[in-house]
Amino acid sequence: MAGRKSSASNIQMPDVNALFGLEGGNGKTDGKVVEIDIDQLYSFHSHPFRVLDDEKMQETVESVREHGIISPLLVRPGKESGYEIISGHRRKRACELLGLKTVPCFIRKMTDEEATVAMVDSNIQREELLYSEKAHAYKMKLDALNRQGKRADLTSDQVGQKSVGKTSRETLADNSNESPTQIQRYIRLTFLIKPLLDYVDEKRIAFGAGVELSYLEPEVQEILYQTIQRVCVFPNLAQAKQLKEVSR
Repeated sequence: MAGRKSSASNIQMPDVNALFGLEGGNGKTDGKVVEIDIDQLYSFHSHPFRVLDDEKMQETVESVREHGIISPLLVRPGKESGYEIISGHRRKRACELLGLKTVPCFIRKMTDEEATVAMVDSNIQREELLYSEKAHAYKMKLDALNRQGKRADLTSDQVGQKSVGKTSRETLADNSNESPTQIQRYIRLTFLIKPLLDYVDEKRIAFGAGVELSYLEPEVQEILYQTIQRVCVFPNLAQAKQLKEVSR
């Protein structure tokens, strides 16, 4: 009877070579893998994705224990010292839990904007992401594209109301299964005050209702939050739309 494969054998690590253009035309990696002391690695600034010691992390730990790091981390040199992680925060945490002292990494010089786009693209397809994680990640990518001088205005009230360059829309949706319209809706969630965004993550407020409530002024959102706490009733989509219209 064949031995049963562990769930760790099913873990699919991202192909950083393809994702970040580390392969040349001959299929070989441009640059070498370097072993870096784990103490020299630090998280990306304002990294919007959770790194939890949960069941998924345990599977990653078992995969690293059994196979090692299949896809090296992608990092860039720190502004003063060490290396900032672009892709591989979870793999780095798995190595910490295993007590490893060094981690294989690709080192690549990147601007802040390039690093932000690469960091978002390497994480955005994970299935277990919260609404807030996607919202802040897409907003970070949008801001990075805007700083690069690209037209990527997806925060207007009506999609298509403002002129949006096709290339910008496609770039913002790169490495994502979401449409530009859906990405706009995620970005709108960043206008919610944190307690209301937490309710969306907890699914006490539906995603669509959260989008509508994001158009309320922050002080009005605060009043709404206090009311929800007092009466323990959460607005549905129709009520959220009504509140949005009344606030106008």
